[in-house]
Amino acid sequence: MLPLSLLRTAVGHPMLVELKNGETYNGHLVSCDNWMNLLIRGVICTSRDGQRFWTMTECYIKGNTIKYLRIPDEVLEKVKEEVFSNQRKDRSISSRGRGRGRGRGRGRGRGRGRSGVGRGRGRGRGRG
Repeated sequence: MLPLSLLRTAVGHPMLVELKNGETYNGHLVSCDNWMNLLIRGVICTSRDGQRFWTMTECYIKGNTIKYLRIPDEVLEKVKEEVFSNQRKDRSISSRGRGRGRGRGRGRGRGRGRSGVGRGRGRGRGRG
């Protein structure tokens, strides 16, 4: 299970984010990107000592400041189901063939022909 697929599945669900400096943010995930930058709505921020609280309508958190994420179990179950269904699809696709180029044989059978296999031979257009 990849972290980004987990985050993309968690969009719209509540989550807790703890930063490296000790602050925590609780809210609903709106979006994420490839660098784990998060946009969260309905945020309650808690100071590192746990004594002060702030509420914000929206908060943008850079991915390199995140220490850990706490995500509901239902999201984890959804991701497991998606991974399982994707594996089943991959198995059915792999039995069809292996893409371009298979079945034509091997060797040098492509290009302008076999007469100019060496260097500079062929139609006399070499260096001289």
